[in-house]
Amino acid sequence: MSEKAFVPVAKLEEVPPGGKKVVEVNGIGVILVNAKDRIFAVRNLCSHAYETLECGRVRAGWISCPVHGARFDLETGKPLNPPATMPIETYEVRVEGDTIAVAV
Repeated sequence: MSEKAFVPVAKLEEVPPGGKKVVEVNGIGVILVNAKDRIFAVRNLCSHAYETLECGRVRAGWISCPVHGARFDLETGKPLNPPATMPIETYEVRVEGDTIAVAV
């Protein structure tokens, strides 16, 4: 089994509690979200209309698509309400010191 490659993408202070930051990892747009006292990383793309999620609201463990309001669980990527039916991609996050690294 190959070891996942974690890519350093941001400093912890760049993603304050309740905040989010869009980064690119190996050519993929990823949003880092600081919610529920941890950092989540999800693909910056709604599975429903393929719109970016970076302007979406973040609340207790979910992010919403700003276009049609579909909400996604930040941990599992599962859609929480229509119109989305497919999950979004989630990525493993590792915080080393003050550096956030993501495995894509």
